[in-house]
Amino acid sequence: MASPTTPAPNGIVLIDKPQGFTSHDAVARIRKLAGTRKVGHAGTLDPMATGLLILGLGPSTRLLTFIVGLSKEYVATIRLGSSSTTDDAEGDLLGFAPQAQLDRVTDELIAEGIIPLTGEIEQVPSTVSAIKVGGKRAYALARAGETVELKARAVTIYAFDVQSITRGSDEEGNGFIDVEVRVECSSGTYIRALARDLGFKLGVGGHLTALRRTRIGSFHVTDAHDLDKLESAPELMSPADVARGIFSAVDLNETQAVELSQGKKVLLEGYPDSKEPVAAIGPGDRLVGLVTVKKNQTRVVVNFPTETEGS
Repeated sequence: MASPTTPAPNGIVLIDKPQGFTSHDAVARIRKLAGTRKVGHAGTLDPMATGLLILGLGPSTRLLTFIVGLSKEYVATIRLGSSSTTDDAEGDLLGFAPQAQLDRVTDELIAEGIIPLTGEIEQVPSTVSAIKVGGKRAYALARAGETVELKARAVTIYAFDVQSITRGSDEEGNGFIDVEVRVECSSGTYIRALARDLGFKLGVGGHLTALRRTRIGSFHVTDAHDLDKLESAPELMSPADVARGIFSAVDLNETQAVELSQGKKVLLEGYPDSKEPVAAIGPGDRLVGLVTVKKNQTRVVVNFPTETEGS
């Protein structure tokens, strides 16, 4: 156990989550390896999915709120020819499209079906989701046999690119078309819902069979640690480096850093007004806080105190 004056872990870690692990499993593992309870994540990944999961430790958990809202990139496999109760492979299949119907779904029709699912769209989330309905999670209501009606939400699909198309049949002879895609989207987008809606538009049904998150904002899975290979606490990205990857930044002198940490307004002569958060970096490359700026004066959005193990 660290002494009361030992700094507690403070930073961000990128994790490549393997299939079968929940996001909570990942948090629990990092808590154990890092020796701290203060660990959170910036957006869940379903157990079926793999890929980038961003975790925050210590005061850096305050950055997670901002990371959650960043754009995402996924690679996924959409299986056309059948739908499921959960819009992915975890649910029960709801029948199969006749082979003759599948044969009419050409590569060109698939491309045409994707067009209305690109750009700013209204998307109805999957019924089995974590969205709250009347104070309860939608997935809990659905599993209890209750009818769940979710309202459409505005999301943006920046890119919906077909990587490959494979046609085949399963062991029972049911035909399918597997479409591998790359999707760039806004926060809050359900890739399962895109699979469902593409299958519906093509008249053959569709569900997700594979999903991998490759990017969140400027953070890439290629820079992530393999969760199932970690045997000790991973090296953390510093709060200041992470903040610079999300926000514009301004350097403070020692006096300004102290005043800002006390919640006071700080004069930034010549700095342009900014309604968006600006990362305030103090001496020693310490993230002091996030601020907005108006008429050369800061207003604290959130402070990042120095934390010790005993605090």
